[in-house]
Amino acid sequence: MSSQDHIVRGFKAALVARAIYMLSSALLMFVLARFLLDPDGYGALYWAIGILAIVQLFADVGLGKSVARYISEYSEKDPGQIPHLLRSTIAYKLVIIAIVAYALLLFHEEIAVMLGEPSAAPFLAAGVLYIVVNSFNSFTQVAFQGFNHLQYSAATQAIGGAMRLIFAVIFVVAGFGALGALFGYIVGYAIAAAFGLGILYFKFYRTYDPAEEYEEGLSRRLLEYSVPLTATRSANVVDKQIDTVLVGVFLTPTAVAFYTLAKQITDFVLAPAESLGFTISPNFGEYKANGNLGEARQIYETSLLNTMLLYIPAAAGLAIVADPFITMIFGGDYAGAVIVLQVLSAFVVLQAITNLTSDSLDYLGRARARAIAKGVTAAANLGLNIILIPTMGVVGAALATVATHSVYVAVNVYIVHSELSLRVGSLARSMAAICVITGLMAVAVLLVMPMVSNILMLFGAVALGAAIWALLAVLSGLVDPNEVRSVVG
Repeated sequence: MSSQDHIVRGFKAALVARAIYMLSSALLMFVLARFLLDPDGYGALYWAIGILAIVQLFADVGLGKSVARYISEYSEKDPGQIPHLLRSTIAYKLVIIAIVAYALLLFHEEIAVMLGEPSAAPFLAAGVLYIVVNSFNSFTQVAFQGFNHLQYSAATQAIGGAMRLIFAVIFVVAGFGALGALFGYIVGYAIAAAFGLGILYFKFYRTYDPAEEYEEGLSRRLLEYSVPLTATRSANVVDKQIDTVLVGVFLTPTAVAFYTLAKQITDFVLAPAESLGFTISPNFGEYKANGNLGEARQIYETSLLNTMLLYIPAAAGLAIVADPFITMIFGGDYAGAVIVLQVLSAFVVLQAITNLTSDSLDYLGRARARAIAKGVTAAANLGLNIILIPTMGVVGAALATVATHSVYVAVNVYIVHSELSLRVGSLARSMAAICVITGLMAVAVLLVMPMVSNILMLFGAVALGAAIWALLAVLSGLVDPNEVRSVVG
């Protein structure tokens, strides 16, 4: 099987699983926001999850990505080291998770008071379980990525999303409110973690004959490489979650609900880009090890152009239809999320590039450079949020996210260029064509928007924009229908 066929097959598996995960997330978002929780309860739930995501940094560190990198490398040159790598990683994780979970259990009330919301204490206490199960859920997905068996990552993710939806709805309907929804997350991730660990043990760990000795210094290198990855992951999670946490600190749970809803919609839109980045990134480690950077460049450039061909028009369309979409789907109580979603539509383009690029840099051995860039921009994002949220509300948080992420994306692409020598002129011409297509599509959608008065007409306007985009993409030569049919088939 060629590398392109392998990537396409992996992308299909990741995309199907991501579709299941995002569909379950969208249903959960819709059911909780529209029917089961008021904006205060919805905001309280996701404010707590934002805090727990930051706490989880200390439990996860960078071990998952680090072992994935060495699994990818040693599967080629010394497979007997892989059982040793997995054993040492699990041991390290158990020790670190135990320390972090105990500390959270001990100080959850003090943390809630310090953040100005004592009523969040039960969420943080339950968060002890959340951190443990989600840590192993995430670890198994990344480990399968290192083995380049993305179908198992995909299955683990899909199971977690589906089980989370089922149990969150059951617990809320049973009368446990927003806290019940959090326990739904816990049960869903626990099931996914159990599935992933089982597959990791029976399908991978047991199939390798361990080398007689653990390679000298490999355990140390595993920990050392986790340091920049920890910094990058920390900066990434802080960058994604600190705005939500600060909105809750400076404003109200309802404001958190508006901001969270807009961000969740952008996450849904970004699913294909995340799947593609997750799929192609392990191949860069193999290409670099083999000295085959030309093929790596070709794959990255093709993936980048296809991603931008999809996401630049999608972001423009999202900004145009944000108002009727939110008020018709989630109700007038969430109208405050409209302007946030419009600002974050620019973030959709930036994050699509990041999803495609960031993991690839780890496998190219440039984790340290990415960690520095992420750390600086995350710190800038924190500072901007502290300045803008009290003065501009939730819009300030969205503007801070877009401004700082623009810098991070520029640095990431520059680092990729330094490694792969991208063909900048050709990329620029294609990007210009994509922007022209986007402009023509946007004009057509804007002309019909005044006639939109119900959900069917809204989806009709979206379908019109998609049809115009598809026609122009084919006529411009940016999309070859035969290639699309071959990939889909």
